[in-house]
Amino acid sequence: MASNFTDKATTRRAFLKGSVAAGGAVLGAGAAHAAGDPLITETQPWAMELGDGVDATPYGMPIRFETDVVRRNVEWLTADTISSINFTPIHALDGTITPQGCAFERHHSGAIELAKEDYRLMINGLVEEEMVFTYQDLERFPREQHVYFCECAANTGMEWAGAQLNGAQFTHGMIHNMEYTGVPLRTLLKEAGIKTESKWVFVEGADASSNGRSIPMEKALDDVLVAFKANGEALRKEHGYPVRLVVPGWEGNMWVKWLRRIEVTDQAVESREETSKYTDTLEDGTSRKWTWVMDAKSVVTSPSPQSPITHGKGPLVITGLAWSGRGSITRVDVTLDGGKNWQQARLAAPGQPMALTRFYLDVEWDGEEMLLQSRAHDDTGYVQPTKEELREVRGLNSIYHNNCIQTWWVKPNGEAENVEIS
Repeated sequence: MASNFTDKATTRRAFLKGSVAAGGAVLGAGAAHAAGDPLITETQPWAMELGDGVDATPYGMPIRFETDVVRRNVEWLTADTISSINFTPIHALDGTITPQGCAFERHHSGAIELAKEDYRLMINGLVEEEMVFTYQDLERFPREQHVYFCECAANTGMEWAGAQLNGAQFTHGMIHNMEYTGVPLRTLLKEAGIKTESKWVFVEGADASSNGRSIPMEKALDDVLVAFKANGEALRKEHGYPVRLVVPGWEGNMWVKWLRRIEVTDQAVESREETSKYTDTLEDGTSRKWTWVMDAKSVVTSPSPQSPITHGKGPLVITGLAWSGRGSITRVDVTLDGGKNWQQARLAAPGQPMALTRFYLDVEWDGEEMLLQSRAHDDTGYVQPTKEELREVRGLNSIYHNNCIQTWWVKPNGEAENVEIS
């Protein structure tokens, strides 16, 4: 892959030189005409006066030129925003870490304000000693940091019946990827002393919905984290400040926010919402239950409907995200012709368990239309399916766990559209 990338870089240099010789093509125009460009040859206003002092913005915010990089809601999705969702602008981001201010929200009864001083976490049920922890208590336990993605089970859910929403933010933006700091749940369970007959934990939040969820003890003792920081700072209000649960690789509704109680039980305790909503209805009318793990998935974020090609023909960086709730991404393939021919993309870094992986494919675009797709592979050997393959197993009745291959039709003018191909 290294030699292939070097070849691409050489192609880009050759293209820029060719642009100069030809009087400047679209991409090479800046390089071709630098000598006559006043933005580089003349002193500009921003270099003639002093800028803001260090106290101008005590908490740093993005520059005004980036005000379009924001979460967005789909107004018709729910009756009220307190029980709705907004979407991460994945089309406008690069790398893998999602800034907290851009990370999607999902609420069942609205985001609440809960001060650290008022925070309490109870562990009860089948334990040797029922315990209540304050926020300060949690800070005294040995802590860990891990990068994980959180994906709503309904991410891409509106695409089951066909191409619906025109933008990666709306089709795949119910996801974020952050570095969480907290205490392993197994540490707190050990402190309380779980009894031998314990098989499950039932967790609930402090908000009006409580959003109670049951988690098998095997998972609870594995990698579940009681988190109080994200990307190095306190959790945002909308992400469960001051404490939330992190359940790596599993659907986002399990990541209970404003975590207040963990009950150790010998059987699953089902909340009404969990039973009625988070099931997958199949073609024959039966429903899959407890499909917690998010399967391997990927999407090209650029070019895409919200991130069109604006520079014309020539060197083009195709990029996107891949992830798997079962392990690490090992490979991503990209096709420019709707699946007839696939090329292996370059991973920005080796895939990490239950975390987003950034991929790139560097190509020369000839201005012809493309049918862009990406296909993820994980370390279990799983390969991301086409929508057709997924429908053969799941039918059209489902909302959740749609991890099909996504298609963008890139037109000769550089614009892109969400389409379905057979």
